[in-house]
Amino acid sequence: MRLASVVGAFPGRYYEQAVILETLKRQWGNRLERPERLERLHRRAGVEGRHLALPIESYERLVTWGQANAAWFRVAEELGAAALGQALEQAGIPPEDLDALFVVSITGIASPSLDARLINRMGLNRRVTRLPVFGLGCVGGAAGLSRAADYVRAHVRGAAALLAVELCSLTFRRDDVSAANQVSAGLFGDAAAALVVTGAALAGDGPCIAATRSVFYPDTEDVMGWDISELGFRIVLSRGVPDIVKRHLADDVDAFLADQDLTRADIGSWIIHPGGPKVLEAVETALDLPEDALRLSWDCLRRVGNASSVSVLLVLEKVMQGHRPAPGSWSLLAALGPGFCSELVLLRW
Repeated sequence: MRLASVVGAFPGRYYEQAVILETLKRQWGNRLERPERLERLHRRAGVEGRHLALPIESYERLVTWGQANAAWFRVAEELGAAALGQALEQAGIPPEDLDALFVVSITGIASPSLDARLINRMGLNRRVTRLPVFGLGCVGGAAGLSRAADYVRAHVRGAAALLAVELCSLTFRRDDVSAANQVSAGLFGDAAAALVVTGAALAGDGPCIAATRSVFYPDTEDVMGWDISELGFRIVLSRGVPDIVKRHLADDVDAFLADQDLTRADIGSWIIHPGGPKVLEAVETALDLPEDALRLSWDCLRRVGNASSVSVLLVLEKVMQGHRPAPGSWSLLAALGPGFCSELVLLRW
């Protein structure tokens, strides 16, 4: 089974971090007891700018969660169709021949789900196996890739697609001035990405998905996620995430690689979810990586922020399109998210 294509897509509106900061200060107004704290958090985020689903002035008119969720459904369909259409085209898979579609998002909900809209809009196979996934957050892109690989492992003549769409800006809460929400407002951006995985019986020159692993960390449910109420999504974001990375990631990676008769020294490139500066620094420390090993992850964070489940796929896209490793070399893709958990994907080029 091979990774046939990866394509990222962004809303057309891009705003520099300074513009977003001033808008937040205006919207929060006197609710902010220490505006300088917000400014400091934005400086430390390592983000130069972000794409937003809507014109920045439109967010003041989103009064209810229903309004925000309706905007998510509309923009997610447009952005998702663009990303999925390009991924199918690059993979050489006609829409009517797609066998399975996995859709990941944690920034909006709908039933019928987004995949149903895309079947109608794009003329996808009416017998396509579809699985919408909600709740995985930042780990969702890696987990979705693993589940797509599981499908084509069992259906060797099949093609499965993963679509991740995250419109984090539409979860903004003006009533929440907690430290976690201030960090979130300075870090998360909007994007989509789609990929296609093909079974062993189909030709392709992309990397082989050699192995995958999911790891759950018990009693960590309060580390990251949403508190959901009639007001919408309220971010849960613990300071303890970097510590969990340092405590667990190296052992999990080493055990995963050992099962493939490999060690960290065999990995030629690291495709890591750019969760934020402290998370990337924790990964570098935990895995004892060279200074430049996560350059593409740092660059993705700087250019577009953390787009939750989409971000690791954007890093993967950069590897596929302009930084492809030498044939025969190994890459490890990894992300972490609510649960708290990690997802590991081993690629052979």
